[in-house]
Amino acid sequence: MLDRQDYLYFTERALDGMTSIVRGLGDDLANRKPSLEGANSPFALLTHCVGVIDYWVGYLIAGRHTDRDREAEFLASGPIQPLLLEVRSTKAQLIEDVLNAEPEAPLRSVPPADFQGPDRTLTQGGALQHVFEELAQHHGQMELMRDVIVAEHAGHLITVNNAVRS
Repeated sequence: MLDRQDYLYFTERALDGMTSIVRGLGDDLANRKPSLEGANSPFALLTHCVGVIDYWVGYLIAGRHTDRDREAEFLASGPIQPLLLEVRSTKAQLIEDVLNAEPEAPLRSVPPADFQGPDRTLTQGGALQHVFEELAQHHGQMELMRDVIVAEHAGHLITVNNAVRS
């Protein structure tokens, strides 16, 4: 059974961790991609997490309209302050939405078949678990990204034949 307070505690920890990383990196480094094939910037990854919450909780659970452009999330860049304010607003809405969710109820809409996510029909509780999965996964990913970006910026990592060496 989904305990709402536990759920919010852990999702907020992941969001706060990513927010702290982006804030700590600042405008320049938060917008850099580590020299790893297919990597995203921390700014883009946090933007993606806001999009995940907006779509899976705001749209599929709460029934609000969304104009999500998933591909654009991974290309996002800019000053960090507006993004940090958006995360704060998203967290406040997430709290309200989780408290009003009906974990056993079906989603208000069905994600497109080609949409990345669980490959089975979800309840609202299942969608909330998917959001936590995404946030926890991306928080850990961002911790590694930060370490690589900071090391590269300091000149401590060089790439040789597409392999990172220290």
